[in-house]
Amino acid sequence: MDATVAVSAVRDVGPRTVALELASPDGFDAEPGQFVKLSATVDGEDYARFYTLSSPGVDDTFEVTVGVDPDEAGPFSQFLIDLEAGDELDVSGPFGKSFYEGASRVIVLAGGPGVGPAVGISEAAVADGNDTAIVYRTDAPAHEDRLDALREAGASVTVVGEGDEIETAVAAALTGDADEQVFVYGFADFVDDAVTALDAAGADPEAAKVENFG
Repeated sequence: MDATVAVSAVRDVGPRTVALELASPDGFDAEPGQFVKLSATVDGEDYARFYTLSSPGVDDTFEVTVGVDPDEAGPFSQFLIDLEAGDELDVSGPFGKSFYEGASRVIVLAGGPGVGPAVGISEAAVADGNDTAIVYRTDAPAHEDRLDALREAGASVTVVGEGDEIETAVAAALTGDADEQVFVYGFADFVDDAVTALDAAGADPEAAKVENFG
C-alpha cells in the first residue's frame, strides 16, 4: 500500500529518540514487528527509509520509533525528528515476515532501535495473555515507561550496556518451550552477537525471526 498520511503526534521517548504516531490509511493493516517505508522530499532531495512498527497493533493510528545518532544523522533523520502534528509523510507497506503471530511465549532480543518492535510485540503478547521477555542492549534506553509497564504486567525485561556480554541474559530468557518464538531486531553487529548468544544457550538461531537493520 502507498499513501500519504498525517502525523498525529511526535513524542520524545528517550535520548535522541522520538516516536512518530501516524494516521492509518484506509485499508492499512500490519502486525507487530513488520516495517514500513517512510518517504519525503527534503530541500529538493527525495529520501526514503524503513522503520519497524513500535505499536502493538494498527487502529486509527500506528507508531514507529526513530532514533538519531548525532554523529551520523542526515537530512532525512533530522526532518523526521522535527516533524509536528499535522505534517505529512508518504508511507509504503507493510513489509517483513518477522512479526508476532500469537506464540504463547515470545522473546525479543533488541539492540538500539530494536526496542521499538520489542515493546510493540511484547505489548501485543501481554494483551493476548501470553508470556514475553525482552533482552535490550543499549547505553541510552528508550521507551522506559513502556518497559516499566511491561515489567508490571509480568514481562521479563533485561537491559544490558553496549559493552556488556548478552549471553547470560539470553540464556536466562530462554525456556525451551515448544511454542517459544525468538525475535532479533538491531544492526548487524548486534544481530551477530544475539545469534552467537542463542547458539551458546543451545537454541536454534535458524528458528529465530531476525530483522537486520544493516
